[in-house]
Amino acid sequence: MMTPQDASKHTEEICRLAPVIPVLVVTDAAHAQPLATALVAGGLPALEVTLRTPAALDVIHEMAQVEGGVVGAGTLLTPADVEAAKKAGALFGVSPGATDRLLDACAANDLPLLPGSATASEAMRLLERGFTVQKFFPAEANGGAKALKAIGAPIPQVRFCPTGGVSLSNARDYLRLDNTLCVGGSWVAPRDLVLAGDWDGITKLAQEASELEA
Repeated sequence: MMTPQDASKHTEEICRLAPVIPVLVVTDAAHAQPLATALVAGGLPALEVTLRTPAALDVIHEMAQVEGGVVGAGTLLTPADVEAAKKAGALFGVSPGATDRLLDACAANDLPLLPGSATASEAMRLLERGFTVQKFFPAEANGGAKALKAIGAPIPQVRFCPTGGVSLSNARDYLRLDNTLCVGGSWVAPRDLVLAGDWDGITKLAQEASELEA
């Protein structure tokens, strides 16, 4: 069984692969492999497929076949979600918040988790369980980079991946923070480009994101 400390180590390695983790809502599994290929080619290997569509598990399965990609499952809410994601081929999980049942399920299934926290108390509770890498969500609604900086001052042990309202225009505000490893965002795979099959366009957006620096 994976310990929270081991999980956080693996999660940190994934978060350090690139400055941006694409947050993907994919409705058609046929788009999975070309989308993942385009993002990886642009320098974004860590991919979060949210479990918000009926196709999500098939999408994870297909993306797991793409060389160079590290595919995870987002929007994990229940132990059943964790088991299904792991079976589909997810290498890590992401959750909007955290419950004991969810944390225990990820440990039992050896699935590294990026658990969500929005307040100092939530960050401290996860830290007590050994999670030193967390998702700050929803980032902009919770005060943005200024709030995350303020949380980081008394809790320097925790590093974050802020997600929710993060875009190309404000990503650097987060990446400048000492307690930010990377950001999560959907702007690198806009729905219109995915539906149009404009994989070159998505690769260009990924390249732009991969070059973001503090």
